[in-house]
Amino acid sequence: MPTGPDVTVIGEALVDIVHAPDGIRTSPGGSPANVALALARRGLAAELVTQLADDDHGRAVRAWLSGSGVAVRVPGVPARTSTAVARLDAEGAASYAFDIVWAPQPWSTSTAPVVHAGSIAAVLRPGADVVAAALDAAREHAVVTYDPNIRPSLITDPDDVRTRVARLVALSDVVKVSGEDLDWLHPGEDHRQAAADWAAAGPALVVVTEGADGLYAVHGSGAVEVPAARVQVVDTVGAGDTVMAALIAELHAPTAADARARIAGWSSGELEALLRRCAAAAAITVSRPGADPPWAAELRAAPPMA
Repeated sequence: MPTGPDVTVIGEALVDIVHAPDGIRTSPGGSPANVALALARRGLAAELVTQLADDDHGRAVRAWLSGSGVAVRVPGVPARTSTAVARLDAEGAASYAFDIVWAPQPWSTSTAPVVHAGSIAAVLRPGADVVAAALDAAREHAVVTYDPNIRPSLITDPDDVRTRVARLVALSDVVKVSGEDLDWLHPGEDHRQAAADWAAAGPALVVVTEGADGLYAVHGSGAVEVPAARVQVVDTVGAGDTVMAALIAELHAPTAADARARIAGWSSGELEALLRRCAAAAAITVSRPGADPPWAAELRAAPPMA
């Protein structure tokens, strides 16, 4: 009997044009698309609701996603597929410039038990309003996860974006955010305090990634911190998305109520083990170029973090 997706991911898929010290490469990407890809590679039935045109870039992205088992839904075909120009510094850190098309039509509510959204799609008009409505509808039957993944170069109204992010944080069950995002969203504020404030606003779990400084979580059982895995970094593209997928992979339960009870019941020891799994997955991604998250077999073969 056919079944629906384990996870519905909502957001942009695009083509990354990466300027690295050793040359230029082109590859599919987009934060939500990377999350969907990472989930499918773990063996989950992942669906991506996105915008892709019937052009060379769109066909390349579809092939990339389908190659890892991601189902794609396009509610309203755009005139062109979005692109992002990424420039890598000597340490592999990326900065971005975007040409984004994001105007999906409303779609039927997903039946997946987990619904994730984030990045550009959650704040860029006109599609951001459609995404917010979809998350509101999904919350009745699904665990909602969110990653702001702020792209300052695309933002023309910071106050509107900060308001939208705060609303999405409040309706989410699990939020992942980078330290860089918090610097933009809450200038001058301590990251741990900002994460604690977010957790008080609604989410049962807030996870903050700090790159080479590791990651930590704010939860009802307390705050938990783990170091980053030691690895030779090729580039950081897709690292945060791999962490997000690793978190989502832990959320499955028969119903949303069961999943929420499970999340709320995690002990500090269970959270530490979860964060270490997230860090180990991200270490594989940053050890190779582009958004190339690990497959399930690679995760099983990876040595445990000390």
